[in-house]
Amino acid sequence: MRLNAPTQMIFLISLVLAVLAVVAHFVVIPYATQYQFWLAVVGYVVLAAGCVLKGM
Repeated sequence: MRLNAPTQMIFLISLVLAVLAVVAHFVVIPYATQYQFWLAVVGYVVLAAGCVLKGM
């Protein structure tokens, strides 16, 4: 399997999701606090998909 660098947009989307998950852990944000773990998982999956899939 050949890995590629993710595009800047994919990286920023995953970064926003990860930061939102960390902030939701310490600050009560409606809906985000309930799903902070899943926000972090989705951020990682988006980043992994950006590395595995070509042109994403």
